Amino acid sequence: MKLKKVLLGISLCVSALSFAQQTKKEVLFTVNENPYYTDEFVRVYNKNLDLVKDDSQKDLDNYLNLFIGYKLKVNRAYELGLQDNKKYQLELKNYRQQLSKNYHLDKEVTDELVEEAYNRLQKEVKAAHILFLLDENASPADTLRVYNKAMEVRAKALAGEDFGKLAQQYSEDKSAKENNGELGYFSAFRMVYPFETGAFTTPKGEVSKPVRSRFGYHIIKVEDVRENRGDITVAHIMLIKSKDTSDEDNAKLKNRIEEIYQKLKQGEDFGELAKQFSQDGYSASKGGLLEKFSSGSLSSEEFENRAFALKKSGDYTEPFETQYGWHIVKLVKKHQLQSFEEVKEDLEGRVAKDDRSSVIAEAMTEKLKKKYPMDTDKKMYSKVLTAVNDSYYTASWKLPESADSFNKTLLTINNDEEVKAWDFLEYINKEQKGGVKAKPLNRLVPILYEKFCNEKLNEYYDKNLENEFPEFAGVMQEYKDGLLLFDLMEKEIWDKAKQDTIGLKNYYNAHLNEYRWGKRVDAEVISSTDKKIIEKARKLLKKGKDIASVKEELNTNGKINVIERSGVFAQDDEMLPVLDKWETGISDVVSKGDYYYVINVNKVLPAATKSLDECRGRVVNDYQQYLESTWIDTLKKEFTVKVNNDVFEKVKKQLNR
Repeated sequence: MKLKKVLLGISLCVSALSFAQQTKKEVLFTVNENPYYTDEFVRVYNKNLDLVKDDSQKDLDNYLNLFIGYKLKVNRAYELGLQDNKKYQLELKNYRQQLSKNYHLDKEVTDELVEEAYNRLQKEVKAAHILFLLDENASPADTLRVYNKAMEVRAKALAGEDFGKLAQQYSEDKSAKENNGELGYFSAFRMVYPFETGAFTTPKGEVSKPVRSRFGYHIIKVEDVRENRGDITVAHIMLIKSKDTSDEDNAKLKNRIEEIYQKLKQGEDFGELAKQFSQDGYSASKGGLLEKFSSGSLSSEEFENRAFALKKSGDYTEPFETQYGWHIVKLVKKHQLQSFEEVKEDLEGRVAKDDRSSVIAEAMTEKLKKKYPMDTDKKMYSKVLTAVNDSYYTASWKLPESADSFNKTLLTINNDEEVKAWDFLEYINKEQKGGVKAKPLNRLVPILYEKFCNEKLNEYYDKNLENEFPEFAGVMQEYKDGLLLFDLMEKEIWDKAKQDTIGLKNYYNAHLNEYRWGKRVDAEVISSTDKKIIEKARKLLKKGKDIASVKEELNTNGKINVIERSGVFAQDDEMLPVLDKWETGISDVVSKGDYYYVINVNKVLPAATKSLDECRGRVVNDYQQYLESTWIDTLKKEFTVKVNNDVFEKVKKQLNR
């Protein structure tokens, strides 16, 4: 990505700053009198040290030049006003939100949830359920009523009544009418967290007590528990289809995959066939090999089930269809589940996105309540309470006509942040359109106010992250500069290289020898593992038969003896056999690996210089690099840079210890 170049390889993760914090902050250099300090230089250098492969960038003198060049570009961006761009401001806001997430986590609670998730991932539970719908903020009376109903149905199940029939009769999950409440096998992260917990803590063959989720109460019957299927590595041959593929074209794909399957059954090598015929560009060159995956990680359940059904390494499926195309899958290896340390980081990310995150958020909010005292003005709260009426429940409640009387402090956070009563009224107004509907009003408003206070408390904490955590402030500054530099590069380098037609053409003309075609052929290539079959194919071609006729004559009785490819190929294409001489006409029979070939060469295309249109993308990229290499010299003439050499020498001594 271009952005990686822009940031000079700066790591944008949260890291320890012990060295930088021990270093006295001094001005290292100025750009047009704007100071840049030693702490930032040291921090960025240390974060970059293990990332750079070029030893010259580890040299402090060279690195200082790189860093000054980086800051020159940032100054140029500010000079052009790129910091005022709305897109830049939005991207910066989004990044800050993403980065701040790590600071809103309760580590102790997170660690417990991660370990629990790992333990659950060792198993897959097969369960059915009966749902009793209940609003999250239902009154105690309604909650008790639904709970008792769930307990009554559970009693029927415990007494031996068929759980599927009970699901059809009582479940308020609409799908239960068709599936009897059956959910199949699942592991951690596949269901809402409270439901998952209910399923994993209920013994096999038993029915849980009512489990409360955001949907209501569930009673869960655990029908089976099995070991997780783990990870699997497979190879595949794929013929791609799209949403627009016609029935006729899909039939052709099916015929082609069946031809390939027949060749597999005839003993031909799976990897070689994948290289020749698979249309999955990522895996074809590797003999169809895919990265290992686990249950639920692919977007095609059919593909997963077919893969996991294979028993022994080397076994392969019959051709089958998914929404993405036609496949033949070969089992390479089944893997044991990974250790906790190997998957810990991934699980932390999944926990943060799962329902479990609400558990973490609640724990974090409790910590913030202890850290930042909150004080409510009781008079203003009473005034807000009188301003809300029952029209809230029909989403027709309106804000008071005058905001002035509510423009007073309702909530004070940490003796610092003041929140107006009007802000809470606006929050209530928003919530009536699909939010909390608890009754009566003297129960509703306290629920809303607690949510409101928690939100404001977390907002206050978030706004002060730069003050609370120096490392957060440092990373944010780096990203601010990096985004600006990306926009600047786009404006002054990348776009210029595309739009400067005269400069691009002059660069192309000065580097013609770098843009050349190798020797190529326009040809039809016929292959087979049977030499005699290829000899027959050659004779037929010599008689003037076309490719379709050759295939029709040689592929008989359901056996695929030959397959062809046609097009323009480089003479050194690794998928072609080696000929002593490439010339028009029909070649002798030649071999490569386990295959025999005959090639009908329609035209030999000599080595030649590519036209600008034929290599425009590469020329534009090269021209961009040329412009960038001369850019810093131009900026040094535009801005005044002064380095404090005495300070730099001190920094070098400290870093070289």
